[in-house]
Amino acid sequence: MESVTLSPEVRNVVASGRLAHFTTIAKDGRPHTTIVWVGLDGDDIVIGKLMSDQKVANIKRDERVSLSIEAEGNQWGMQHHLIIERTARVEEGGVPALLQALSQRYVGPGTVFPPMPNPPDGFVIHVTPTRVRGLGPWAPIPSA
Repeated sequence: MESVTLSPEVRNVVASGRLAHFTTIAKDGRPHTTIVWVGLDGDDIVIGKLMSDQKVANIKRDERVSLSIEAEGNQWGMQHHLIIERTARVEEGGVPALLQALSQRYVGPGTVFPPMPNPPDGFVIHVTPTRVRGLGPWAPIPSA
């Protein structure tokens, strides 16, 4: 599948400072879901990890992922939400700068993050969307 170009509405949700629910596939095939900070690098969604963990191991073994983020607005009694699916890759290094930038949105202006001297270079997870769906202006209204 080809990657998709993120619309301004989708980019605004990713940049909103709302936490994302990120799902990878565990070794035994079950879903592994965590809450993460997200940012943008072009049309990729990026997630920073100081240390290798289950998410990193899962992606190195199986690149299929999804993430969801609640968004402003509601429709039919449901909160707007964004779901992004498809593939991810892990790149080594660069995570202190990414986390410092994201902390300004998620924790607050002036935050110093990671809160330790000499943080590890870590890992940046790049999610390359091939499908965007959910409920909001990025999703087609279902026909009756």
